[in-house]
Amino acid sequence: MNKINAHRIPSPPLIRQGQIQAQSKQSFLEHLQQATQPEKLKISKHANDRLQERGIQMTDAEWARISEKVDEAKRKGIRDSLVLTDQAALIVSAKNSTVITAMNRMEAKDQLFTNIDGTILLS
Repeated sequence: MNKINAHRIPSPPLIRQGQIQAQSKQSFLEHLQQATQPEKLKISKHANDRLQERGIQMTDAEWARISEKVDEAKRKGIRDSLVLTDQAALIVSAKNSTVITAMNRMEAKDQLFTNIDGTILLS
């Protein structure tokens, strides 16, 4: 009879059940917190150029509100959205959380917006 050369596999270190549950809960909690926070809104180079050219300035609070609403739209299945603020009209990809282009409200007055499936009105 041939002897089988068996290699001994080291056994894993002992972990108590309580440690596993604490790690699982912590990981789940971290994941939940991360998943519920709005994705940071990005501004494309094109949109940034348009904001500067047109003198459109927004506060951090306004950007945070836009980001929050775009994230909400994304959760409702919106992919591309028109965001209207007091001073600007923004086309935003909710899918990618990216501002695609921007214009001031006077420019937007006579425009036709296509390829959007949602509108966000902020005042």
